Amino acid sequence: MSDTSKSATLTIDGESYDLPILTPTCGPDVVDIRKLYSQAGVFTYDPGFTSTASCDSSITFIDGDKGELLHRGYPIEQLAEKSHYLEVCYLLLYGELPSAADLEKFEATITRHTMIHEQMHNFFRGFRRDAHPMATMVGVVGAMSAFYHDSTDIGDERQREVASHRLIAKMPTIAAMAYKYSIGQPFVYPRNDLDYAANFLHMCFAVPAEEYEVDPILARAMDRIFTLHADHEQNASTSTVRLASSSGANPFACIAAGIACLWGPAHGGANQACLEMLKEIGSPDNIPEYIARAKDKNDPFRLMGFGHRVYKNFDPRATVMKQSADEVLDLMGVENNPILATAKELEKAALADEYFAEKKLFPNVDFYSGIILEAMGFPTSMFTPIFALSRTVGWISQWKEQLADPQMKIGRPRQLYEGSGPRDYVDIENR
Repeated sequence: MSDTSKSATLTIDGESYDLPILTPTCGPDVVDIRKLYSQAGVFTYDPGFTSTASCDSSITFIDGDKGELLHRGYPIEQLAEKSHYLEVCYLLLYGELPSAADLEKFEATITRHTMIHEQMHNFFRGFRRDAHPMATMVGVVGAMSAFYHDSTDIGDERQREVASHRLIAKMPTIAAMAYKYSIGQPFVYPRNDLDYAANFLHMCFAVPAEEYEVDPILARAMDRIFTLHADHEQNASTSTVRLASSSGANPFACIAAGIACLWGPAHGGANQACLEMLKEIGSPDNIPEYIARAKDKNDPFRLMGFGHRVYKNFDPRATVMKQSADEVLDLMGVENNPILATAKELEKAALADEYFAEKKLFPNVDFYSGIILEAMGFPTSMFTPIFALSRTVGWISQWKEQLADPQMKIGRPRQLYEGSGPRDYVDIENR
């Protein structure tokens, strides 16, 4: 980011204040209000921070009008098509695509860190059998600082590096263990002979009683889900990680805070909401009725998984995810699964309907990832944990970037106070 000769002038009670305008590499100019309070004695008001840049970052850029998502400048479509998750992890963490030797070393490092401390197994068993996997993940990830004391000093660059590798490597193991615990099956240890996505699927679906072979089509689809959810700029959970980090909290606490925020249905629960909608529709025969309801402004029903708050045209991740969805559904079949059959017909009906085309309500990444995970055999309770697993590298990259920023300050949003003014305490007998 660099200053330009441009500035904005704000006039308050007849007095003018010049505010610098900063120009980013991509995106709209930014009015710098850092000195506004000290100079003019006023705050700005922006609920949800939807018009406020909370930091400067060089990791991810989104242009919702163009349907553009860039990681370190690389379009997400190219990364999802030509790369794989761990290479994207390296890119997000270090800023450049790795050489073959660097990637091999990075993959080996992550693979060697996939096991968790054996005593953490006892921690899992402290949860109720029917605990939601996200509840388990929040607790277990937050507790990692009690097991890995040698990577909690945020002032030590080497410890930050080790913590980053541990979180990326162990999150699939923790998510798979949360799933296994929730269904009453024994934990499955990670295997170093499998790649990142295949290893996760093996830990989720293998059982000690028989061999389980991971289908490469499913592994590739899983890898794309990880890649397409790796980072998404300054969203709610990423901002939560940055806010927790600004206090000097250890990395495991920061990522646990991000997981807790992601758990909110308005953030990480979109693909789960999509599957629940498909269950409500029930069968392809009911699709015309529900499309009519979606068009009715007086009907509260909405098509989940169509359109996106950020992407006003189309979701650039959806095209690649649709390809994987088609491959997975062809492999698994939809004949005996009414949910998947409904999804396929709903996609066709919505894409052919002028109403949805006019309003740019195209299927988004959540629609396709939801039906992929359903086809693989995951319950909806695992959708958000898989999202958290995928987003971990984005959170860590943002955390590392913030710690290296000389401008970092503890987060302290202001408020527009509308409560009572000063008043005296009244003794209880006089109230």
